[in-house]
Amino acid sequence: MKILVLNCGSSSLKFQLIDIESGERIVKGNFERIGGMKTTLKLNIRGEKSEILHIARDYDEAISFVLEVLLKPENNIISSIDEIKGVGHRIVHGGEMFSSSVIITDEVVSEIEKCIALAPLHNPAGVAGIKAAKKALPNVPMVAVFDTAFHQTMPSKAYIYQIPYRYYTSYKIRKYGFHGTSHRYVAKRVAEIIGKDIKDLKIINCHLGQGSSICAIDGGNSIDTSMGLTPLSGIPMATRCGDIDPAIIPYIMKLDNLGPEDMEEILNKQSGAWGVSGVSSDYKDIEDGYVMGDQRSILTLESQAYKIAQYIGQYFVTLGGVDVITFTGGVGENGFEARERICEYLKCIGVELDKEANNCKGKEVCISTPESKVKVYVVPTNEELMIARDTYDLIK
Repeated sequence: MKILVLNCGSSSLKFQLIDIESGERIVKGNFERIGGMKTTLKLNIRGEKSEILHIARDYDEAISFVLEVLLKPENNIISSIDEIKGVGHRIVHGGEMFSSSVIITDEVVSEIEKCIALAPLHNPAGVAGIKAAKKALPNVPMVAVFDTAFHQTMPSKAYIYQIPYRYYTSYKIRKYGFHGTSHRYVAKRVAEIIGKDIKDLKIINCHLGQGSSICAIDGGNSIDTSMGLTPLSGIPMATRCGDIDPAIIPYIMKLDNLGPEDMEEILNKQSGAWGVSGVSSDYKDIEDGYVMGDQRSILTLESQAYKIAQYIGQYFVTLGGVDVITFTGGVGENGFEARERICEYLKCIGVELDKEANNCKGKEVCISTPESKVKVYVVPTNEELMIARDTYDLIK
């Protein structure tokens, strides 16, 4: 059975077509700059990469063209639209309404729209993608898979903010957490790798990339996570500040005579690694600066490792111990230098890093020594496969 997975961003459409029975990713694609004149579709068909310039003014045109590409005989992907048995949509914010993936109905779309205020950059694109896909594939069942759903198992003591309670009751302001599909996939996968029931494991998963979050997972359930009401909080990221003293915000606004939108731009797009290093928002460039002895690059990466390790220590307390620490995401999977810096701080909880094993990129591997009291693994995430599996389970 073939499942089409769609991930709609503010101006992009990422997609994969997955054969759910074999687990094969038949095609992977990314439509960039939707709405512009230089729209580019990057394709990877069974390992063969190509690029197509094609104008897509909106998601309707983007998804229609993707289906054209899938149907082209020379691509040998599908011979008929009927081969696509389901569509899984990645939706960032489901609020408190959704604690699991669901079949998409008009009522579900309405509830997703109610969460737009909580994810103004992401949910509108998700809704637009759903409507475009329904127009192009009216007879194909569709499923919404929420980034926030996995974290709905957090206890209230973990998700409540110590501000007047009416803001929770009236506006649902609380910690929600994100990257839930990735955290769920990695937790299940590492349990399979080490051959233990996930119900018997305490896992701390570090999803590190342009956006980053840490998750404490007990028995397969999210107990706490670093991101909050929005993806801005937690550890510092590529362009996001992570946790800061909240009094900094009005202080800077008064100093520079800024409005709320200006401040959001600074905290979301001009902070984090980019803001401190002044080099780049790409960690590869900052690592180069680190090696060259650039003091701000060194400060950036040492500070981030320090804060990530602090969160891991915090979740060690939350879980009452930890069996496995996992690294995933673009930096978590490929940044062996970052993993080494973080694990250096974790010796106090019994982590012993195998530096030779750690010198790897993008593959499943145990990077702790046999003597380490806590196992440490690199587990490449596969959110798309998780979305495809959820879609299959709900429509079969």
